[in-house]
Parts: sequence; structure tokens; C-alpha cells
Amino acid sequence: MNWITNYVRPKINSMLGRREMPENLWIKDPESGEMVFHTDLEKNQWVVPSSGHHMRIPAKDRLKFFFDDGAFEVLEQPKVTIDPLKFRDEKRYVDRLKEHRAKTGQDDAIINALGTIEGLPIVVTIHDFSFMGGSLGMAAGEAIIKGFETAIAQKKPLVLFAASGGARMQEGILSLMQLPRTTVAVEMLKEAGLPYIVVLTNPTTGGVSASYAMLGDIHIAEPGALIGFAGQRVIEQTIREKLPEGFQRAEYLKAHGMVDMVVPRTELKATIARLLKMLMGEAATEVPEEPPVEQAVVLPVPAEARA
Repeated sequence: MNWITNYVRPKINSMLGRREMPENLWIKDPESGEMVFHTDLEKNQWVVPSSGHHMRIPAKDRLKFFFDDGAFEVLEQPKVTIDPLKFRDEKRYVDRLKEHRAKTGQDDAIINALGTIEGLPIVVTIHDFSFMGGSLGMAAGEAIIKGFETAIAQKKPLVLFAASGGARMQEGILSLMQLPRTTVAVEMLKEAGLPYIVVLTNPTTGGVSASYAMLGDIHIAEPGALIGFAGQRVIEQTIREKLPEGFQRAEYLKAHGMVDMVVPRTELKATIARLLKMLMGEAATEVPEEPPVEQAVVLPVPAEARA
């Protein structure tokens, strides 16, 4: 026991009336090194006001900012077999699941929510990266399919926020099977004539980027988001070449046609609402008709005047 830290310092602080400061009161901007007040960062949707750096945002916080008045309904998660392969590495897979469920309060990495944006009813499927890196396993695959089935049944567009490290290795081939299953769900939504918009956030990699995350009608990326299949070092070691600056970042992908738009988080709601209204055939803001232009009356010119 360190008696100076545990006894002397608290005594001095109590005598001088000092209060312990919360550890997360200030957050450091990874780009500029600037210290940002936690409350200001949270109000700005976890985007650093000065540099525009997009920090990772909790899934439920994103939903509150995205839906009208922060109101939404979370769909019940489908039930699946837990740890079908009885996997164990440094610890048992079932123990890892228990830890992440206790930490996040979620059953798995996917949340389906119903709500409205600018009055338009939609279904949102979102990855919770804090749950095992948003990885895709059986439970996540079933939840994604349920999101698509709900959108089809209720005739609503679906918006998917992707944030994942890829397939969940603890479920092996059963995890990889979710790639074609979710792809079929995407096709079912498109056959129903309903829009599917994907928002690619940091990071979107692995099997997720190789399946449903790249099959949207429109792909929107947040600034600076890492998007790709294999890691940059793996690619460099394979092709034995140095990759270009900014490779696999949102801006690079947009410049090369892989992403349609790069939109700041604070503008996502308005942008997606406008796109969905166009895709759903709803009238945008009505433009008033211009009054008809009165035609001038041309009088015949007398013959004498013409001469």
C-alpha cells in the first residue's frame, strides 16, 4: 500500500477542500492533441468541434441523435445457439459473451430500432462496436435478417450503420455463413422496392465489408472512416508495394468510386431524410408555380405608316 497516495493526499485534499476530478472530464483529440471538454464533445455527437475528427460514438447515443426527438423502439433480439463450437482460446467464448453482455447491456453486436426521421418512418440496423468489435456471428446475422424482414413487412426503408472488424472467429464457418444469408435479405428488400442506405463508419472491415455493407442503394461514409476488407499491412506484404496515402479511408474511396458521399455525422440525419424522401417518391418542399407571363398585344400597323 502506498501510504502517501492512499492516506496523506486524501487528508490534504479534505483539509484544503479539494474535490477529485472525474477522469473523463477532458478528452484528447487524436489528431490535434487538443483537450476537449467531455460535455461539449457529447453535445456535438462525439465530433471534435475544432478539427472535425469523428470519434467512436456509442450505438444507442447515435440512435438518440438520429431519430426524431431521440425516440425509438428497439426490436427483440432473435434467440440462437450460444457457442455452438465450444470455442476456447485464452478464455472460453461463453465467458467472453458474458463479459460483453454485462459491459454493454446488449445480447449481441446488432441493434434494430424503429422510429422516424423528419417524420418518415424507417428501420435502423446498427452495429455496436463495443460488443466484440461489432463482429458478425450467428446472433448478429439473425438480428440483421430480422431487421430486413421487419422493413419488408412494414414497407419501410432500412438504414444500416456499419461498424465492425468482420466475421467472429469464435464461430468459424457458422460466422461466414451469415455473409450469404444477409446478402439474400438485402435482395429481398430490393425486390420489395424499398430503399437501403448504408452508412460506413470507422471501422468497417472484413466479412461485413464483403457482404451487406457494400450492397446498399447509396453508400455514405463518415469523414476519415477506415473501410476495406484486409488490413493495410497485409495488403502491402502481399503485393510488396507501399500503398497510397489515405488508402482505405472514406475520402480515398469516394475519389475512386467506392463510396457515393462523405457526410459529417452532424449532417447525416438531414441528408438521409432527403435521400429517402426522393427514393420513396415523396414530394420535397413544394416550389410555388410562377404566375403566367402576360403576352403583349400587337396592334396591326396601318399601310400608310408602313410606306
